[in-house]
Amino acid sequence: MPIKINSDLPACKTLEQENIFVMTDDRATTQDIRPLKIAIVNLMPTKETTETQLLRLLGNTPLQVEISLVRMEGHVSKNTHSDYLEKFYISSEEVFKHKYDGMIITGAPVEQIAFEKVDYWDELCKIMDYAKTNVFSTLYICWGAQAGLYHHYGIPKYSLDQKMFGIFENTRSVFADPLMRGFDDKFYIPQSRHTAIKKEDIIKHDELCILAESPDVGVTLIKSKDNRAIFMTGHLEYDSETLKTEYFRDVDKGLDIQIPFNYFPLDNPSLPPQSSWRSTAHLFFSNWLNYYVYQETPFNFTK
Repeated sequence: MPIKINSDLPACKTLEQENIFVMTDDRATTQDIRPLKIAIVNLMPTKETTETQLLRLLGNTPLQVEISLVRMEGHVSKNTHSDYLEKFYISSEEVFKHKYDGMIITGAPVEQIAFEKVDYWDELCKIMDYAKTNVFSTLYICWGAQAGLYHHYGIPKYSLDQKMFGIFENTRSVFADPLMRGFDDKFYIPQSRHTAIKKEDIIKHDELCILAESPDVGVTLIKSKDNRAIFMTGHLEYDSETLKTEYFRDVDKGLDIQIPFNYFPLDNPSLPPQSSWRSTAHLFFSNWLNYYVYQETPFNFTK
């Protein structure tokens, strides 16, 4: 999918080197088609890395996708310079002026904080409320999924005794749903979190459907039955090296962190990890864009 992004965005060069079709504004204007408009609410501290990971998965189909990166106005980023955010991101106030075919709300390293104590919680709630009627399908990832389930359905999160950290096997709970089309019966999703949601809280809501579960992790993929909200408790967007980076970051800080489960060969951190989820990630994002965004969005939805 040609991705329409600012040509100065650092992710642009990386994606071009990977032969992922990135389209500049000049070329996009020569195509007489309506692009899919996707907003990415990037709450991760390593914004450039997350941008590249998500844009990589949104690429490589004949459709044109126009990306808007969204920042939280009520939050001062410690890892990304304000000039970068001003140049490449739009504010939530700007989001409210538009409609979008799709939206992605990422995870954030705030899961051990009560939702209401997060400094941008009220602003994020406004975005999530706006998305219910102004975005055709919203994908919530990790803490973003917990935040969406809590805000929309009152489903709480629970602290874990030990960080859920590694690559975990999942099993499909449904077979006919388009989002799971082409999935193997068992597949892997990276996890990196200190909190969890419980199945018994989800099944109380008839408007929700569980798509996949893990014997070690619990529920991993959920959707609203109207297909307007998808919740993923893990990180299919992660690169092969992401958990390695997180692991050695915590080791360097002197934190008591376990080796990521089922990640390093022979559980040896000196050996390079290999991805066992990349094909699943590409299939998941492709299915979401095709069956839940492109195939369902009315042509004049953004008007």
